Amino acid sequence: MKIRIQFITFMAALFSFSSVASITVTDSLGEHQLDSHPKRIVALNWDLAEQLLELGVTPVGVPNIKDYTTWVVKPTIPESVQDLGTRAEPNMQKLAELKPDLILAASPQKDLIPRLRTIAPVLYYQTYNADQDSAKAAIENFRNIAAVVDKSDIAEQKLNAMDQRFADLKAQLETAFNGEMPSVAAMRFANQTSIYLYASNSTTDYVIHQLGLTTALPQPAKEWGIVQKRITDLQHIKDGYVIYFGPFTDAQKDQLHKSMLWKAMPFVRNGHVNEAKSVWNYGGAMSMQYIAESITESLLEIKQ
Repeated sequence: MKIRIQFITFMAALFSFSSVASITVTDSLGEHQLDSHPKRIVALNWDLAEQLLELGVTPVGVPNIKDYTTWVVKPTIPESVQDLGTRAEPNMQKLAELKPDLILAASPQKDLIPRLRTIAPVLYYQTYNADQDSAKAAIENFRNIAAVVDKSDIAEQKLNAMDQRFADLKAQLETAFNGEMPSVAAMRFANQTSIYLYASNSTTDYVIHQLGLTTALPQPAKEWGIVQKRITDLQHIKDGYVIYFGPFTDAQKDQLHKSMLWKAMPFVRNGHVNEAKSVWNYGGAMSMQYIAESITESLLEIKQ
């Protein structure tokens, strides 16, 4: 009888430990079971790396770190993070050598998931899609990733702080524009003759409205939230403002400022145009705060 009681006690303890250690997590494909909260995580897309870093979790590997520092900029990637090649074709051997507990993947790596699963469990998070609101998806993915790494409390603190930051920046703009908030076209240059405008489902368009601004040239929802247009389409912006995101080299600026077409634009003649600091317009939840800060700073520079 004593042996039987000990065995039952052991099995109960074993079952209790198993139920505590195993966790249910959610990604864009549904619910999954993990043995525990992972410690060594590879993030194969920049928005996923950003989400982890904002939660205070340093991934062991991220692709194309050099370009991340140019285009994404914030948050900074620590030097300890290993570079895994490109986002579309990460170095599988190097990835395996990192012995990750978990791999985070996004749409550029979706076709690689079967191979990735031979190395470690994979969670897939899709933020950018023509059929969904990218801002809502970024926030949902932030919360889901936070649950994976046991940082849900930090995620909520960050999201609440971001909402407050939006309100503060909006107040600054209302003061600068005397309550008459402008319409704004946020864009990037594709080249000297074409541009990328941000669509209605983009995180950038979401930010514009959070700041109390209106979109000067509204665009329908698109994958990645961008629409390529000819630069001549900007002539329709009469009284609005144009904010273009960097990086933009001095040589590119010189060439642009010499363009007769550019100088003829109404917003250029009105002095309603300015560069905005580099931010990643296809990032995670917190990237929206950086977009808001970049747009606000650029508009306030115009009003000085």
